[in-house]
Amino acid sequence: MDVQALRARADELMAQFDRMRSGVGELQQQLRAVSATVTSADGLVTVTVGPRGQVTRVELDPRIYRRPNAKELSETITETIRAATAKALAQVAELCRPLVPDEQFQAHMDFDLEGVFRQLDADLPGGDHR
Repeated sequence: MDVQALRARADELMAQFDRMRSGVGELQQQLRAVSATVTSADGLVTVTVGPRGQVTRVELDPRIYRRPNAKELSETITETIRAATAKALAQVAELCRPLVPDEQFQAHMDFDLEGVFRQLDADLPGGDHR
């Protein structure tokens, strides 16, 4: 392996690390502030979630009582939570994009540790570039 190339890559990684470290405080604040609100297609359910997709608020329009259907309401709430969570995670991904490659971020969100390690390995000089 070419020592100069290794040194250049190490310098590049250190510069990236320094950028990450200097921006981490602001990024943490931005990530903590992520919130996504979605209203169901029928307008009867509104859900707000935080940065991890945790439900922080559920609002039910009183019109749901005009045609009570517990199964339909349950499905609507579940789907609205899923949509709000996807929206919040997209915001988190956008904030992390300058620091974490998309593939690595997605692997992390999918709990795909093998994918994270494959990506890290591929980034190293002489690493596995599958």
